[in-house]
Amino acid sequence: MKRIYLLALMAVLIVGITGCGEDFLEVQPTQFLSEEQVAEAAANNPDVVAGSVSGIYTLMFETGTGGDGGHDDFGQKGYDIFSDFLCSDMALSISTYGWYRRTTEYTETTDYTNTTNYMPWRYYYRLIRSANTVISALGGNDVTPENEENKHLMGQAKALRAYCYFYLTQFFALEYEPSKEILPIYTDPTEPNLPKSTTAEVFALMEKDLTEAIDLLETFNRTAKNEVNKYVAEGLLAYVYATMGGDKLAAAKTLTEDVINNGGFTIMDSTEVVYMGDASVGGFRDVSTPGWIWGVDLTLDNGLDLISWWGQMDVFTYSYQWAGDRKAIDQGLYDAIPANDVRKGQFYGDPSSGYYLIPLGKFYTADRAIGGQRNIETDYVYMRVAEMYLLHAEVCAQLNQEDAARASLKELVGKRMADASYIDGLSGQALKDEIYLQTRIELWGEGKSYLAMKRNKATIVRGSNHLSLVGEPIPYNDPRLTFEIPQNEIQNNPNIDSGNK
Repeated sequence: MKRIYLLALMAVLIVGITGCGEDFLEVQPTQFLSEEQVAEAAANNPDVVAGSVSGIYTLMFETGTGGDGGHDDFGQKGYDIFSDFLCSDMALSISTYGWYRRTTEYTETTDYTNTTNYMPWRYYYRLIRSANTVISALGGNDVTPENEENKHLMGQAKALRAYCYFYLTQFFALEYEPSKEILPIYTDPTEPNLPKSTTAEVFALMEKDLTEAIDLLETFNRTAKNEVNKYVAEGLLAYVYATMGGDKLAAAKTLTEDVINNGGFTIMDSTEVVYMGDASVGGFRDVSTPGWIWGVDLTLDNGLDLISWWGQMDVFTYSYQWAGDRKAIDQGLYDAIPANDVRKGQFYGDPSSGYYLIPLGKFYTADRAIGGQRNIETDYVYMRVAEMYLLHAEVCAQLNQEDAARASLKELVGKRMADASYIDGLSGQALKDEIYLQTRIELWGEGKSYLAMKRNKATIVRGSNHLSLVGEPIPYNDPRLTFEIPQNEIQNNPNIDSGNK
């Protein structure tokens, strides 16, 4: 596992120790700080560990973190695109350069030697390794730091570790099967290669990490939205519980309610979700948007260009969406959006155009110049409060608390169309189906439909604008919809063999 568990570069930490005094620097004169040095310094100067936590957040949007070096390798938002293609809500409608083509054909996910399977494995375990280093430096998994700032850093590290394991369970397991062995668990940076743990064991770690993170972050006032605070941790734990289902649904309901009622976030209004003639608002490009719970403020200093989520998804950015690898909404999903729903306007509706059904009205830069953004200054969204309303509605419907489910759903849909009263007449499976549909519509292109597909045990049927497998029913647990444990791991970890599905 050491080949995929890379220590985050610690150069930022060298700056962080300048307040520790010259004596410390003289007796520890190495170029980089070891784990032991970080732990020693952290007791008196939390900035040392803060630099490492900051490094984890940077890894979330850096290019090449999946080890592939391709133009689809740029952190979390890259895997959001992969997941939207796997669940088929996103269609590759034109393929000029070939990016994602084999993903949409499901040939990569059935071949463990293909490097596409290695990318998410390396990315998430790399972040886990970094989080484990922070946790170890702060005293270990079962220690609560005395310093208030170190408590907050511990909370962030544990939440980030859980976030990584959650996505690994979604990408590398067919479904939630508690007794099935799926992934190795690493909670210490010095652990050797380990065998796979069961689904129940992985989810137990996520539950423990996030529950502790929520407590540790109770007094944390973050300075930027890229940082995990209490409400981000609650949102992540709500996803974990909703995936587990059963007696965990009530806890998911409570968590989503706290985020909705106390987080201070508001549902994005119609001008924020759809271009209506004023390019100075909307576009899903500004982390300060009140409806965003978690995201990152990208600037020119971050050095992102055509290899980015914006490059792959936005026609107003100089990259693949503009140049000829078109990502569009699935035709069937587009047809399911009512004409009086403002979100219909997020997608270009002229079938004679090469831009047919791409998100011209959802994702855009301030100048809306085709191919205009060469260097990325537009932000990334990781989580927004609309998700919590939809997830709250979903778990309430599963709990047969249909009044609460309808109320949450109407709160969102009422901001997308003038009359959402039709929801009052929905119950049973029809209500559950509508919540799932609204989740797919509202969160299109944001990497959340794949998670909803698995939770709802849905069968997908591709619309006519896909380049392959049109009209074929594909159930949520079809092995083609998840990645294989990659060849690199199988070759280097004697405790793991192939056949993870």
